[in-house]
Amino acid sequence: MTVFDSNIDVKSLGKVAVLMGGDSAEREVSLMSGSGVLQALRSRGVDAHAFDPAQNALGDLKRDGYARCFIALHGRHGEDGTVQGALELLRIPYTGPGVMASAIAMDKVMTKRVWLAEGLPTPRYVWLAPDRQQREVVRTVPDELGLPLIVKPPREGSSIGVTKVRGYSDMQEAVQLSAQYDPDVLCEEFIEGEEVTCPVLGQGANARALPVIRIVAPDGAYDYQNKYFTDDVKYQCPSGLPEAEEREIQRIVLEAYRTLGCRGWGRADLMIRASDRKPFLLEMNTSPGMTGHSLVPMSARASGISYEELCLRILADAALDTPAKPKAA
Repeated sequence: MTVFDSNIDVKSLGKVAVLMGGDSAEREVSLMSGSGVLQALRSRGVDAHAFDPAQNALGDLKRDGYARCFIALHGRHGEDGTVQGALELLRIPYTGPGVMASAIAMDKVMTKRVWLAEGLPTPRYVWLAPDRQQREVVRTVPDELGLPLIVKPPREGSSIGVTKVRGYSDMQEAVQLSAQYDPDVLCEEFIEGEEVTCPVLGQGANARALPVIRIVAPDGAYDYQNKYFTDDVKYQCPSGLPEAEEREIQRIVLEAYRTLGCRGWGRADLMIRASDRKPFLLEMNTSPGMTGHSLVPMSARASGISYEELCLRILADAALDTPAKPKAA
């Protein structure tokens, strides 16, 4: 099925589990995403049911006859390859990238290593493993990356545990906050400029980048609270960027998506450096939010795709890394 194919046989999708909740730091957001997806799929006639892996064993999916899963989990044990691996073993097709792509994209340090190896632009960084978080090491990071800089846990999302560090004296506290969520800490060069995001639907040569969204947050604070619980952030879609600039961002995002081996859907976050308008990749989200504040549905609407149609298309693209072997004659 191509990414813009709307002729979907709903009955062929079978019984569907919408995985939501989970046990990550993003549980609350996941429940909001999952509820929206569940309602959307049911409105299109899909036999969809809520399933919380924090309250039910994944093995129940097989026992209860689910034919495919829509993964609306965020963060650890949701978009890091672990639930994808379990579904591979259960032989139940699921939405979004497979095991390897999910695991790499969840780890921002590993993602940077892959992107840099392929010549894709991403901010300079310093990785602080647990044995490199002593005060004398931490205080040298601004010497390498400059100030301000960003400190964040490499395996969390939704801006959880993220600090914008403006002075040397703030470094230790920022590292300690990040380490509450992840034993490793990522320190990243701060790119002064505009924040944008760009979703992708599909796989391989059929993958397509949706319209770019420009994010305008109060005082640049695009944090957890502003992302999900206020209306203070302004989203511009169409982005208002020059056409050539938008096309270049979409090109880079598609390359970043394919380089990680993503399929199904995803959303890349970027910064456009004000000094020269160069885009820098920050991360690839492999199970993006689907709440009322979420960005993939917003971009899809700009392409003429409703929220319900978007959910249905993502579900129809559910797959396994290793397709079932043909039965012997």
